[in-house]
Amino acid sequence: MNNLFKELIDLLNKEFEKFHLDESVQLNLSKMPEFDMQINNLVKHNKADFFNNLQKNIIEVINSTNFFQPVEETELGFLNLVFNHNVLIKQITNKKSDFVNDNSQKIIFDYGGPNIGKPLHVGHMRTLNIGRSLYNIHSFIGNDVISDIHLGDWGMPIAQIITYLENESINTDSLDSSQLEIIYPKASEQYKSNNEFKVRAQEINKLLNNNDSELLELWRAIKNISIKNLEENFSLLNHSFDYWLGESDVNELIPEMIESLYKNKKIIEDSGALISAENTDPKILITKSDGSYLYITTDLATVLYRQNNIGYDKSYYIVDNRQSLHFQQLFDSIKFFEFNNLHHEHISYGTLNDSDGNPFRTRDGGTKPLSELFEETYEYIKNINNDLEDSAIKQLANSVLTFSDLITNRKTDYKFDLEKFTSVNGKTGIYVQYAQVRARKLQQNIVQQKNKFETLVLSEIDKRLLSQLFMFGHFLEQSFSLNEPHHLANYLYDISNSFNQFYEYEKLTEIEDSDHISSKVYLINLFLTTSKNVMFCLGMRPVEKM
Repeated sequence: MNNLFKELIDLLNKEFEKFHLDESVQLNLSKMPEFDMQINNLVKHNKADFFNNLQKNIIEVINSTNFFQPVEETELGFLNLVFNHNVLIKQITNKKSDFVNDNSQKIIFDYGGPNIGKPLHVGHMRTLNIGRSLYNIHSFIGNDVISDIHLGDWGMPIAQIITYLENESINTDSLDSSQLEIIYPKASEQYKSNNEFKVRAQEINKLLNNNDSELLELWRAIKNISIKNLEENFSLLNHSFDYWLGESDVNELIPEMIESLYKNKKIIEDSGALISAENTDPKILITKSDGSYLYITTDLATVLYRQNNIGYDKSYYIVDNRQSLHFQQLFDSIKFFEFNNLHHEHISYGTLNDSDGNPFRTRDGGTKPLSELFEETYEYIKNINNDLEDSAIKQLANSVLTFSDLITNRKTDYKFDLEKFTSVNGKTGIYVQYAQVRARKLQQNIVQQKNKFETLVLSEIDKRLLSQLFMFGHFLEQSFSLNEPHHLANYLYDISNSFNQFYEYEKLTEIEDSDHISSKVYLINLFLTTSKNVMFCLGMRPVEKM
């Protein structure tokens, strides 16, 4: 939230404290079109003896700031607020400096999580988009942010691939990522149906854990091929990571971790397996009876690695909601094992389905690669806008894949409808890009006009747009505090919609009054600044023209 609104809330909280009320004042959006914001904290106290004095004090504080038009007392305590535009235009710029957090924290964002040997598929889209957006939002407000892709680069899936290569006498020198993508499901199927294959894969898995030099060389070759392919895909999709750490990077920590936990009676034996000594239902399994590790084993070691080698205050895991139990067990174990008392949180999300509500598939029934979805989106946009440069079409394709994903509450499932999400109307990435392109053209056409005025001249449409632009901090605060990008995505649509109405309402070439023109220029510039910063927070890049 804009610091000036935060300062106001701090002052209002102090007034509540004078009456021994421990609560935080909330500035909410008004549900009535004639007002901008509302404060409802007083309502529940309107029967109290101190109500009139409290309301009087609160209104005096609000009026002293001049941020809003003068506020009057009400019988029930509902305080409706209207922005004082003439004051706020001197206070709010919507630049990054308006929103810097005084208490910066170091936050690790664990997301992406592809397995080597497998392509990025549509199931990865939400973790990538949500993860990048939260990373950018926290970066925007001044937190120290770190992203870790957390590769699935170890364990039985890798052993299965190596077993398949061995059986088919395939040399890694001639291997590429497209072949690996075919091999992975075949190896997995043979592991399920062929006992001899299964036994050999289990043997290879143990040999890898014992650092067999020949197998490690094979593993490195497979990993390098996969990472090169992932990097190419991420470059196309405008994603990047600070750390490319995988499960393999913490393998050496696990034996010592297990030994220490066992010695301190934090884990106990159970039919050959090792389980947490914490009294939970179900029991938390740490290693299998054959001594092999599980995801939680690796994740626990990753916590140790991060606190010893990176350092952090908070760690967010952006993984779909089907993994909720896993993360609850992980977080319980971190505390029970006394690793640290830092903040760990699972940022869960729903599934992405096709326009019929079914899981995304390729024509032959397999999981659709994310690159294929990008290509389909690219071609669809190109057919509609074939005069655009290739780089602009790619940016628009990424806008569609990002905006359509983020505008849905992350906790819910949603249907991806290519025709709907590439429309120039409605809540689409194309629509919000079109609005900022329009604004950029206007800005270029009136570049000689200074952004200064003696008197602010605003129509009702102008006032609505300006009020919405002043609300950036409100929606930024919501997305930041709840780790929910959809608040900002919807806000971007709202200001884009209002800007398009502003654009259509009056032609600048027909305005002669200098203050009127300057007021328009101010709105255009503030819209562009706001739109650009919201796009950054969402992980979108503005296009130059459409």
